[in-house]
Amino acid sequence: MRLNLKVPFAEKDQAKQLGARWDAARKTWYIEGKEDVSAFARWSPTPHDGAVPPAKTAPARRQVAARVQTGANYVEHPRVCDCAPWDVCDACRPFALSG
Repeated sequence: MRLNLKVPFAEKDQAKQLGARWDAARKTWYIEGKEDVSAFARWSPTPHDGAVPPAKTAPARRQVAARVQTGANYVEHPRVCDCAPWDVCDACRPFALSG
């Protein structure tokens, strides 16, 4: 079993003498296949320090509201005709925005 270590640069030679190896791809020291890991206890990573890769989880999905968001100055006008919203007929002309 592989165990990643958190070895400071100043102590890398000590870890190497005890049998730790450098993983250049992951940029971390590790030991593998050791029965007694007590000699490496001072370099043992804690669960939240980043030396141990985090478990892969699915990204959280953001819930989107199904309603229309309007600004504070929004004023809803009653529909007075059945024309398309972008068309202006004689019935809805008094309520149309001037452009």
